[in-house]
Formats: sequence, structure tokens, C-alpha cells
Amino acid sequence: MSSPEPFASGRDADVYSIDDDWVLRRYRNGHPVRDEAEYMKWVGRHGYPVPAVGRVDGPDMVIQRLTGPTLAAAAVAGDIGPVELGELHADLHRRLHAIPAPSGAEDRVIMHGDLHPENVMLTADGPVVIDWRNAEEGPPAFDVAMTAIIFAQVALDPAYAELSPLLREALTSYLVHSIDPRPQLPAALARRGNNVTLTKEELALLPQQDQLIRSML
Repeated sequence: MSSPEPFASGRDADVYSIDDDWVLRRYRNGHPVRDEAEYMKWVGRHGYPVPAVGRVDGPDMVIQRLTGPTLAAAAVAGDIGPVELGELHADLHRRLHAIPAPSGAEDRVIMHGDLHPENVMLTADGPVVIDWRNAEEGPPAFDVAMTAIIFAQVALDPAYAELSPLLREALTSYLVHSIDPRPQLPAALARRGNNVTLTKEELALLPQQDQLIRSML
């Protein structure tokens, strides 16, 4: 009997259907999900829009099934404009960074680390943030810088030329409504440069991403 096929896949994880309420998210490289699940549970207890977490076992996490498009799909379809897209991401970061860090450290917040339009689902109850693999505690400006870098990558990548105007305007809106990421921008660029899921072409864009972000501040 063959294994079931995933109905969704990312750079390093696949999602399998369980029933109408739950899905299984599994990392292909066996990456453990315990810490990720704990961050999701923590922010969920503080009212942040995140999928409910069920069973956790090694690289497997059973999570609430969400219905709706990603913000990326909604933006491409014209259902959400670039200014609203940027404002929404800024608001999601403000709400996340207002939650106390589990460690109790006053100079740290919970950072999602990968907040971008593909990791936000637009459900009937509003936007819900998914994919918390990179979650950790740290300075809020680092989290903002990471999102700005990802927006800038799509704005500059020739492979996404048709999305460049939309992402440039969304990035401008996001930066206007966010805290200044420049104090943490070098560290965030260095972290992004060590991302093994990025292609050589994507990594080559990092200096231009830095310039674009700084030109908008």
C-alpha cells in the first residue's frame, strides 16, 4: 500500500490531511517540532491567531486545519492591496511582540522569524500565522528585519518580476508601520545568508535587499 501524498508542501515540510478538523505537518529531514509547538501553544494562550496544536511526536505535529487562501494568494488575486498587506504584517508583529517571553526576559520577545505572506492564512475568522519553525526569543527589531528581508527578496528576484511592484509597495507600508529594523539588519542578513534552503541566486540578492530596505527608511 502506497503512502498518502501531501496536499501541501513547503521548502522543508509536508502537510497531510487527517480529517475536516486536523492535518499532520511533517519535516522531511526529521527536525523535531517540540519547541515550535510550545511557542505556538504559548502565543495561542495569549490570544494570538495561531493554529491549535494537537499531538506532537518527533518531526510530526498535528495542528488545526485552516480554510482560506494565504495572504500571498489573496494579494495576487487582488483581494488585498499592497498597503493593507504591509499594515497587516506590521500589526501581526506588534501583537506578537506584546506577548511576554516564556523566559521572562524583559529585553526579549517571541520572534516568529519567518513572517511573510505565504505564512499567513486568511481565514473566515481573520489572519492566522503558520509555520513557527524559526520561532525563538530575541529583539523585536530582528524579527522585523527578517520580514523586511523576505519582502525585499521577492521585490528584487527576477523570478517574481510580476510581483515586484506589489512587494515594493507592501514593504514600504510595512516599514512605515513597524519599528526601525536597522539595528538588527546586519544580524538578520547574516542569518538569512546561512539559510540552507535558499538557492545561490537568492543568496546573491542579499546585498541588494539590504540597500533596498535602507533606501526606504
